[in-house]
Amino acid sequence: MDAVGREHLDLRDVPVPQPGFGEVLVKVAAVALNYRDKMVVETGRGLPLRFPFTPGSDLSGEIVALGEGSSRFAVGDQVISTPTPDWIDGLRPGTARTPAYWTLGGFYPGVLAQYVAMPEGWFVRAPSTLEHWQACTLPVAGLTAWFALVERAGVRAGDTVLIPSTGGVALFGMQIARANGAELIVCGDRENEARARALGADHYVLRDREDLVEEVYRLTDDRGADHVLEVIGGSHLGRSVELSAVGGHICQVGALDGWDISAPAIPLMLKDVTIHGIGTGSRTALERFVRAVDRTGMTPVVDSRYPLRELLAAYDHLDRGPFGKVVIDVAS
Repeated sequence: MDAVGREHLDLRDVPVPQPGFGEVLVKVAAVALNYRDKMVVETGRGLPLRFPFTPGSDLSGEIVALGEGSSRFAVGDQVISTPTPDWIDGLRPGTARTPAYWTLGGFYPGVLAQYVAMPEGWFVRAPSTLEHWQACTLPVAGLTAWFALVERAGVRAGDTVLIPSTGGVALFGMQIARANGAELIVCGDRENEARARALGADHYVLRDREDLVEEVYRLTDDRGADHVLEVIGGSHLGRSVELSAVGGHICQVGALDGWDISAPAIPLMLKDVTIHGIGTGSRTALERFVRAVDRTGMTPVVDSRYPLRELLAAYDHLDRGPFGKVVIDVAS
């Protein structure tokens, strides 16, 4: 891209980059598209993009060369990208004035290329149980759901998890909740019910029913949900507060309904609800998620795959709201 806007996406031939000190050269096999990638392409998202700019945050590939001083990986290792490279563990970098949002495909260059040369710390080992076209979906959507439910909210067996969507983060949330022994309530459209139940939804509530709140109360014997994966945002946060159990956790992930969130104060206070602001997760959390994927046999939901030359068609597919991830097969 030489400017912001999907019309400025252009496939170009450039020399294969050479890894510098502490860097690795990765031959990219597959890249997953995210809603945030679409926003960066179309609006710039207020980020300091340096043109020409390569978008994309999620890759899976193979280490094919090491720069001087690089020792984290060996040639031949299979890796996936870390979407927030500077966040290694613990609290996210930044200050109250300037919280950090230094991500791949945003603050840093992206990964929609056949080869990328980047610092070795920007990658983790890929799951041994997944193919590249599956593993590339983990860094943003998978890690966000994992970090929210496991690392922050602490979901455990016997809890009730409510997921009010069937998007990319939501689908990972379903699988993670089930793998941790939670009861799962999903809200969505009628056409996605069978697929959501196949992923482990114990209950499926149509999102447009007028008595949705009462139905969730009925399903939980008025207790409410211990955890809500709030992927919609805006005023929908208020509904999540209504549906939350006393002492419940709401993981505020998405902004599909707008950046300004709102909720009624009285139930928020009287229920002692904790709201977690979630923006992807740390590299260490991604490593733990990868181990969990290998141990549980979790398989990401991929809706469709496109070759790199059909990137614009892939973004069009993303606009239509796929059930699962849209993946670019870079190596094909």
